[in-house]
Amino acid sequence: MAFDVIITGGRVLDGTGAPPYRADVAVTGDKVAAVGRLDGADAAAVIDATGRLVSPGFVDCHAHGDAVVLDPAVQLSALRQGVTTFVLGQDGVSYAPGSADAVAYAARYFAAVNGPLPGVLGDGPLSVDRLLGAYDRATALNTAYLLPHGTIRYDVMGAAPQAPSREELAAMLGRVERGLAEGAVGLSTGLEYLPGRYAAAEELAALCAPLGGLPYVTHMRAYGTRAGVGMSEVNEIARRSGAAVHVSHLHGPADVLLPLVEEALAAGVDLTFDTYPYLRGSTMLAMVVLPPDAPAADPARTLEMLVSGELDAWWPELAQTWPRLTVSHAPGMEWAEGLGMVEAARREGVEPAEFCRRLLVETRLEAGCVLARPDEGPKGEESVRRMLRHPAQTGGSDGIYVGGHPHPRGFGAFARFLGTHVRELGDWTWEQAAVHLAAHPARRFGLADRGLLRAGFAADVVVLDPATVADRATYDAPRTLATGVDDVLVSGVPVLAGGEPTGATPGRALRSR
Repeated sequence: MAFDVIITGGRVLDGTGAPPYRADVAVTGDKVAAVGRLDGADAAAVIDATGRLVSPGFVDCHAHGDAVVLDPAVQLSALRQGVTTFVLGQDGVSYAPGSADAVAYAARYFAAVNGPLPGVLGDGPLSVDRLLGAYDRATALNTAYLLPHGTIRYDVMGAAPQAPSREELAAMLGRVERGLAEGAVGLSTGLEYLPGRYAAAEELAALCAPLGGLPYVTHMRAYGTRAGVGMSEVNEIARRSGAAVHVSHLHGPADVLLPLVEEALAAGVDLTFDTYPYLRGSTMLAMVVLPPDAPAADPARTLEMLVSGELDAWWPELAQTWPRLTVSHAPGMEWAEGLGMVEAARREGVEPAEFCRRLLVETRLEAGCVLARPDEGPKGEESVRRMLRHPAQTGGSDGIYVGGHPHPRGFGAFARFLGTHVRELGDWTWEQAAVHLAAHPARRFGLADRGLLRAGFAADVVVLDPATVADRATYDAPRTLATGVDDVLVSGVPVLAGGEPTGATPGRALRSR
């Protein structure tokens, strides 16, 4: 027998939940050719995995890599954690499908999250097919794409807050159907962002109708102690549409969240969710600090209000918020990146409210932040652990890679799952980790040939050291790479060898079938 690659001497985590077992993994072309004892087999390349675990590549269910997935440094940060696939198009805002105006809006509004529109995409209308074509074989990572509801709504209705007319809803539905036909793996919403915030359950359920088993993926309308509001809407959309549901970054007190999950499952909702193993969050600063009625979907008008002082009466409402904010992204004011909002204001000799106003104006609303949540502390850590132990959980980093001082989750979440929550705390076994991080998300997003190490499946393969895999990224040094994952194949091609990138870009744009 002759193969292209043999990974020999390791213990296999096949993704089924079976305990690790001694076996070799052979690869021919972009497929796993055999899993078993392959003594005497020949291969062009041999990877010695003695003392290590061999796993299917991990799927990051929630990554804001829509622009930066083309950046080799971001690819490396994922590969060093065993991540081989990013699910993009999150939170209802991304680049496609849309007219030139809609694409420009999505790029401008979400600049602090997704980054600038890649030059390879130009500045004109953009379809899902064209976007996926730009990703295909242009990166070391696989990409899957969710249809962003907010972008579609803006394309049809602009920033209008009202419910869609029958004709407008039909136009949005047509865009969803076409996007699915071009390979999108679901529909996403961001119900705390604009214009998604304006959509009611009736509208969203109608747009879920064509999903056909692919998921409705939602950044809910409310989280934390108010998650019941968001989950109630999730249940209503599922009931109206029959769609499978995936809740993004389900964070907050486990005593509140887990009963809501169980209630949905008991009601017959096909529900999964992703979590990341950190207590702090990260997003665009404007979402955190602007009043709910600020016209954030109209950046020019919002900036005019900030400059004129029309929003000054709102700032006293945020007295308890300032100490919880750290500046992550401040184009033109990079000196503030990594500083707490209070400390940055002190250095400028102004109050935090005035500094925040200046920051928003100077960055033209593109500032980003890391924020401590009110549930941070020992109880918060226990909630994180309880949430990730739930069978419906999948791994998602919610990684934001924009700015000089981003949240460390994009650089460490999956390594932290393995090093802290498997090896140190025992929240998962190694075989459970492969299910939560590979098999389960592959099923959720319809990636039928991924997530398992099985003959005939795509050869996305990770070799990890169970004794040393760990995150090293911290809030002070967020871009530090993880350790313990030194060899990774994507579509059968080595993309990480001895911990270093090979420069190969075999990542596929994974389309629904």
